[in-house]
Amino acid sequence: MDNHENDPQPVFVHVEPVLSVKSITETIAYWHNVLGFPGKWTWGDPPDHGGVSWHDVHIQFSLNPKLASVSEGHSIWIKVKNIRALYEFHQKKGVHMALPLENKPWGMTQYTIREINGYYLSFADQISDREPVSNQLPENIRIVNRKPTVAEYRRLIYSVGWSTTASEEVLNGQLSGVLWAVVAENTDTGEAVGCVLLLGDDISFYYVKDVMVHPDWQRQRVGTAMMRAISNWLDNHASEGALAGLFTGEGLAGFYQQAGFSKAFGMNKIVRQRDDQ
Repeated sequence: MDNHENDPQPVFVHVEPVLSVKSITETIAYWHNVLGFPGKWTWGDPPDHGGVSWHDVHIQFSLNPKLASVSEGHSIWIKVKNIRALYEFHQKKGVHMALPLENKPWGMTQYTIREINGYYLSFADQISDREPVSNQLPENIRIVNRKPTVAEYRRLIYSVGWSTTASEEVLNGQLSGVLWAVVAENTDTGEAVGCVLLLGDDISFYYVKDVMVHPDWQRQRVGTAMMRAISNWLDNHASEGALAGLFTGEGLAGFYQQAGFSKAFGMNKIVRQRDDQ
């Protein structure tokens, strides 16, 4: 492509493969219930198009039995993180394994399944030379379903490098509006070493706020355990279709994806102090 200085250049943003299938309803039910893709949608009544999604992976389906019958054997390669957890999930679901999980010479660990339309899906993760991180919390840390006290909340804020000039009354007011929360406690000292707050209308929207772990306890699965507790609460108590959101930097996206959160476009407004104050 010619590069003209004043001409805008194309920017590639997103791609979604479209697979021909024999049944939209059966295909989406399989990808959702068996393969585990949480997002799903259909178009038409009865549906002749649809799709599924999981984090940044999106697949569309088009109703075309004739083309689907001659497309069997085509494949899609999907890169993931924490592949062993996905592999174990698919094994428990009885997914047809075409190739088991194994290291490949091109530096990936990978397995391949055959889905109900005959397409092959290869899931792959980068081979890591590091020792696997333990899934266990330190023995003296427990996750408790409660709000932090004002003193604990203030101490955690300062420990992670944030700042606040809010009074005890203001902080107490903030905590009183929390719908549900978890605290990581050091059982040796009774000290709170982490917390996560959940706000919302308890109907259709939830907001995960102030995910904090004291630096002395970071990278020891404390944050992961707290986010897992929050995610489990949402799965068990929130209405189907409810939206849970949070704000985070790009570097922490992978951490929150482990708890089932996906990247999304959004906008925000920071309210400034009024001139009459």
